[in-house]
Parts: sequence; C-alpha cells; structure tokens
Amino acid sequence: MKAIVYERYGPPNVLQLKEVAKPVPKDDEILIKVYASTAAAGDWRLRKADPFLARLFNGLWRPKRIKILGFELAGVVESTGRAVTRFKPGDAVYAACGTGFGAYAEYKCLPENGGVAIKPANMTFEEAAAVPVGAYTALQFLRKGNIRRGSRVFVYGASGSVGTYAVQLAKHFGAEVTGLCSTSNVELVRSLGADWVIDYTREQFADDGPVYDIIFDTVGKSPFSACIKRLTPVGFYLRAVHISPLSIVRGLLINFTSGKKVIGGATKENAEDLMYLKELIETGMLRSVIDRRYMLEQAAEAHHYVEQGHKKGNVVLTVRQD
Repeated sequence: MKAIVYERYGPPNVLQLKEVAKPVPKDDEILIKVYASTAAAGDWRLRKADPFLARLFNGLWRPKRIKILGFELAGVVESTGRAVTRFKPGDAVYAACGTGFGAYAEYKCLPENGGVAIKPANMTFEEAAAVPVGAYTALQFLRKGNIRRGSRVFVYGASGSVGTYAVQLAKHFGAEVTGLCSTSNVELVRSLGADWVIDYTREQFADDGPVYDIIFDTVGKSPFSACIKRLTPVGFYLRAVHISPLSIVRGLLINFTSGKKVIGGATKENAEDLMYLKELIETGMLRSVIDRRYMLEQAAEAHHYVEQGHKKGNVVLTVRQD
C-alpha cells in the first residue's frame, strides 16, 4: 500500500510517499480502508520533534516507533479480526488513532474498542476526518471546566481546529461565548455561534476587562497572568496544548492557593465521545471547518501550510476519493 513515511526529523520535505506492507488486523482489530486524514499540530510536531521531549517517545536520533503520521481518519471497514463484534466490513467509520498515529496510509488497523465510531451520515469522509481530535479535545476540556448553561466562556484561538469546535460546543451547552481570532476569521467565528468576537490584531487580551468562568487556550499563546486575573474566583483556565515545565509549576501554585483551577494535560480517545459528537453533527449542531484540502502525496505541502499557524479549522489530506 502507499503511505507517507518519514525516516528522520526535520522540515516538511522529510515526508516521502512510499510503498509499505499492508497491515493485517489482529483478533480485536478492524482494518480500515482510509479515505481521508488531516495535517494536525500533533503530526507536524512529531515530524519536527518539537518539543524535544518528543524524541524520548519516538527515538532520540531518528523516528523509530512512529514512521507514518496521521492522528485521525475516516474510511470504510474492509475486514475485521475474529473477535470483533462492534463493526462489520462495509461500515463507514471515523477515528482517532491515538499515539499510534498511522493514518497517512491507504489502510490502518485500529482496535475495535479504541477511538472508533460509525461516521456521521451527513458528512463526507473528508469532513468526518476533521472531527475526532479537535472535537473531542474541545469536548473533554470543556467538561473539565465544568461548563454549564450560563457559563461565560472565552476561547483563545477560536478559529483553529480545537477552537472552532470549542465555540460550537460551548454554545451547545448554553454558554455565553467570546472568541479571539485574527481579522480574517472574525466572520467565521461569529458564524459558529460566538456572542462576541475579539480581533487580536486590534485589541490585546489585557489584565482588566470582563471575567470568565472558563478561559480556554486552544493555541498555547494566551498570557498566563492576564488569564488568571480574568477568571472568576472559581474559574477554570484550560490549556489544550503543549506547555512548559515552568507554566505547569505556575498552574499548580494557582490550584493550591486559590479556588481557581489551571488544567492541562492530554485527552483520551474513546468511542463514547465520538458517538456523542456524531449525534450532534447529525442534528445540525456541530460542523467541521475545512481550510484546505491536499492529496496524500501532497502531505509535505500540507504540513508546510499548517506549520505557519494561520489555518482556519482543519487541513485535510485526501487519501482516496469518496
């Protein structure tokens, strides 16, 4: 089968299209014929070994554990292991691959009890592939922030993959939402349901101003001190991106010395969240935002674009046509 493989850390051009062995599902796995994946932050960071700690996970000098990137996918079940009961050949599914990655390929095996669910019926494979990681990250963090009807939520980076879902999900939960983005994305964020949209090129997030029950940093660029000051006495500062050891320590100090909570950490792929998101999508309450589409063999171009940090929502890699 064809796959995008990288043998060394570095710039986007380390991604090469190669022929590799087609995987065979284990007893508890399904073999998915991949139709689409995405170029996500987790992909380019592992490709570039940024942060450096990624090398401890994937090989100090060169990639060893993961050589095929791709954090999420949508496709069709081609075959199943003999112990599989949840899926059958022909099922259209979408999935988060977890730390195994591997979606930049024509086929991918995943455990049936992992982050796999039936694809939303009203989405194309490309649209569905852009859902799992961004949407369940937004969902899980908002739940950690004890979101409820009437919550005042500020989404920092509201036009990115996690941010576009965070705005929509927060509105679904009945929150009052303010989104921060650049000038070119103001109308997009407003169309997703944000009550107020702040253009960061014209207005900086300062220490003074309205306070929020939840400040959700989806891009890792929010000012720590200002965010803490803009929280209610029992507010939540959510950070869904890589954070430095120093900021972790600062967060722990806030947690132990006040009623405010700073929450970071990883999310967990699971079928339950994907099934919940599927219901929201099929009832018209949630949609994916796709900025650009590239073919699988254009993965390096997609990574180059995404790494610039200005994408709207998601960038899709089409492995095969719907």
